[in-house]
Parts: sequence; C-alpha cells; structure tokens
Amino acid sequence: MKDFLTLDKQLCFAVYETAGEFTKLYTSALQPFGLTYPQYLVLLALWEKDGVTAKELGERLNLGTGTLTPMIARMASNGWLRKERSKTDERKINIYLQDKARQEKHPITQKVSETIQTCRIELEEYEQLMMQLGTLRRKVKGRI
Repeated sequence: MKDFLTLDKQLCFAVYETAGEFTKLYTSALQPFGLTYPQYLVLLALWEKDGVTAKELGERLNLGTGTLTPMIARMASNGWLRKERSKTDERKINIYLQDKARQEKHPITQKVSETIQTCRIELEEYEQLMMQLGTLRRKVKGRI
C-alpha cells in the first residue's frame, strides 16, 4: 500500500502531466495564429454557438469571469471577437465571432488536427479515451 503513495502512482498527477503536455502541443499549433490554448477553447465554443452571453461562455468552458473577461477583451482587441451589450437586458454582454475568426476556422482546425495526428492516437483509442475521461470527470464531479 505504501507504494501507492508515490507521485508516479497518483492518477491526479498523471492527469495533470498529460494536461500540461496537451497544452504544450496546442500552444505550438496555435502560435502561428497568435492564439493561446484558452483562447482556442473560446473560439471552439463560439464556432459551435455564436452570440452567447459572457456568463454562458464561462459556464460552457468552466472559466470564471476573472479569467474570461480579460481574455475576451484581448481577443476583441485582436479582431477575433466583438462584445455587444444585450438590447433586452443591459446587464448582459453577448460575445460574437468577428470575420477573422470565421475565416481562420479552417486553417486553425487543420493545423490543430495535423499536430494531434503526430501523437499517433488511433480513432478507436481516441473515442475510448474520451469515454473514459468523461466517466472519470462525472465520478469526480459527482462526489460533491
């Protein structure tokens, strides 16, 4: 049992290390576009559904306003997004893709796809990993 308490036997550390490696991988793919990994996640969410409120975007990405607000501001100043106050509720800020984000979608996703392919993860393995991680996330989240 004592062996279980070593760092390399900790699931949390394995997930942490893997997440760090993915961040490095995505950082190298996104660098030519001037994007960070979290900014890419914002674009992914908006490519799925444009015109969401900042609150909805934060919930979708599991990011707090302290992280999301300055990121949205930077992305807006770099021409990726625009912020617009809701006409029906002035308290809400809607986030929209700019033309740049729509035009760069294919080149960005192509570069990311090519970079991920260098990991040699087969489709079946990818699907299994996604299923296992989803189950793990629900179990960890459900314990609260």
